[in-house]
Amino acid sequence: MRILIADDHRLIVEGVKIKLAELGADTEFSVAMDVDQLRHSLQHDPAPDLALIDLAMPGGDGHAHLAETIRQLPGVPVIVLSGSEDPALMKALLAMGVQGFIPKAYSPEVMLSAVRLVLCGGVYVPPMLLQDLDDATRTASQDEAAASMEERLRKLLTERQVDVLRLLSQGKPNKVIAHNLGISEGTVKIHLAAIFRALKVRNRVEAAVASRRISGL
Repeated sequence: MRILIADDHRLIVEGVKIKLAELGADTEFSVAMDVDQLRHSLQHDPAPDLALIDLAMPGGDGHAHLAETIRQLPGVPVIVLSGSEDPALMKALLAMGVQGFIPKAYSPEVMLSAVRLVLCGGVYVPPMLLQDLDDATRTASQDEAAASMEERLRKLLTERQVDVLRLLSQGKPNKVIAHNLGISEGTVKIHLAAIFRALKVRNRVEAAVASRRISGL
């Protein structure tokens, strides 16, 4: 598998390469440190299986280099790396056609999970944007969307598991979920294992995304 990384910070590039090497021994990388190098790679290098593109790069003009990457790599998933955590920006880029948005403040483990999700055909949406979408939906249709989500999820999960999943989707750690629901952390872990099985996912990130897909948000 070949992965294109476009970022002008060498430390970030090397860190991304080290973590994504866990995808498999056959993982190879090409690197672009500015927009000119990115264009050269798009025109002359073999097409990658995945592209991770920094939103702010030397030689860039807004989001033009991102749009060019999407256009030059039809069928190749593109993930944005960014120091921004602005939900409006995330929405705009997802609408443009990127398959994920990973804030640089996130951990390497979250990045790896997000990449695996995208490689499986999913779209990685940061929890903060999920919450923003949830708040917007509640404002537009009062509690109708939330009720619809709970109705669909209850076909797969128990009421308590729905409560756990809701807090998980808000980015709450196990300790906070346990405190909010008045249960032990061990019980939270048991519920999470059941949720992962029911939704056919492997981790917290994929569970949050799957819950939104089921709810239609």
